Amino acid sequence: MNLEDLAKRVREACLEAIIQAYEDAGIQGLCAEGRWEIAVGALRTLDLTSVLRDFQQLSTQHAAQK
Repeated sequence: MNLEDLAKRVREACLEAIIQAYEDAGIQGLCAEGRWEIAVGALRTLDLTSVLRDFQQLSTQHAAQK
């Protein structure tokens, strides 16, 4: 995995978190402003550890193959 792949995975994780939080907030009856605040909060607290760990593991495997 290269840096472009990592960036794509980070972007996808961020989008997934923000969209899910926005939709969940709408189901809870929040107004658009409230939904946006919840979505931004989800983005701020998003844990990207698993994405970075996968990147590190694949990079290590790729280096070992050389």
